[in-house]
Amino acid sequence: QVQLVESGGGLVQAGGSLKLSCAASGIIFSINVMGWYRQAPGKQRELVANIGSGGSTNYADSVKGRFTISRDNAKNTVYMRMNSLKPEDTDGYYCNVKSGWASYWGQGTQVTVAS
Repeated sequence: QVQLVESGGGLVQAGGSLKLSCAASGIIFSINVMGWYRQAPGKQRELVANIGSGGSTNYADSVKGRFTISRDNAKNTVYMRMNSLKPEDTDGYYCNVKSGWASYWGQGTQVTVAS
């Protein structure tokens, strides 16, 4: 059974930092892309950042220079360090893992940035 366990969300003041983690288990085939998406109520889920198996990264323009995504392939874990957080970063953050043709989602972790 595939499981993505997320952690690290919470409440932080503007300008603060948080680090999200997502550990994947039960995936039989090689993991290709790991990433983070975010979604506000009533809005479409959007890509925040992702990282390929070789370490190539992709960031949304709104987080470039503030967020850093990384992964530990031995642990099937993806991280995202979020610095200089802004109130507009407030959202539910969802881990996504792609393996072959499959795409798996975590349950989401809330990030709230107070002004």
